[in-house]
Amino acid sequence: MVVPFLNEEENLPVLYDRLVGVLDGEPEDLQILFIDDGSTDASASWVADTAKKDSRVRLLQLSRNFGHQIAITAGMDHAEGDAVVIIDADLQDPPEVIPELMAKWREGYEVVYAVRKSRSGESWLKKFLAHNFYKIFRAMVKMEVPLDAGDFRLVDRCVVDALRDVRELHRFVRGLTCWVGYRQAAVYYERAPRHAGKTKYPVWKSANLAWDAMTSFSGTPLRWVTVAGILVAGLGGLRAMRTIWARIVRPDDYVPGWATIVALILIIGGIQLICMGVIGQYVSRIFEESKKRPLYLLRPEKPKRDDGHRGP
Repeated sequence: MVVPFLNEEENLPVLYDRLVGVLDGEPEDLQILFIDDGSTDASASWVADTAKKDSRVRLLQLSRNFGHQIAITAGMDHAEGDAVVIIDADLQDPPEVIPELMAKWREGYEVVYAVRKSRSGESWLKKFLAHNFYKIFRAMVKMEVPLDAGDFRLVDRCVVDALRDVRELHRFVRGLTCWVGYRQAAVYYERAPRHAGKTKYPVWKSANLAWDAMTSFSGTPLRWVTVAGILVAGLGGLRAMRTIWARIVRPDDYVPGWATIVALILIIGGIQLICMGVIGQYVSRIFEESKKRPLYLLRPEKPKRDDGHRGP
């Protein structure tokens, strides 16, 4: 079980109780790996205390906030067992669905993703953007990506091992689990409102994740640049035609030179700025990938001392 979290001290105890209650009846051994993505509250302390009481619980602390997708990756890198379930700590994805995921896995599926039938507690704007993002993303990447499926899913050990070889910095885990292939199945569920605390994925952050997903899996935005350039050039051409018409029909209202300059700025400046912006995003990703930095760093585990020493 991989549980990434950031400042979820109110949710973690409830999630732990529900996970244990649901999975105690399953025949497989359970391990809950909590990944602290740079929390500043008492979340990590609670997990550390729980790990002392329950050997199935383990805490993995990142050295700082690396982001949700990197935290999931760190969890899969260190997870043990024949299958790994990814679930967030906000309790929007109910642990009670996990036995259904495991049942599909026992049938032979290597990836079992949970698809949301509803999204309670989210704004209409976020629902609208999320639903349409999946449609656009599927059309761009030409890959079977399930609609309205988040990171809540079960992946087999063979999938985990495959994903360990994929070390790109700008990650979209739910897309990567589809990209690797293998046998995949869906389980449908009702998504609950957040149990407590504030969402870690407001609209702007979700939009950033969507942009990372599109640019990581497709070069389509570069083609969009061409279309945008044509549209802007077309607008500039229309403005130029209007200038010529005004010069012929209403010569008294014509200001020599001004409209021509504006039309040229629209044509050339608009095309250049759009092209440079999109190409710059891809160049930036090439630059970041070329540095070969590790995806994340872990806080070292402090060794226990048995000699009674109390010094630093």
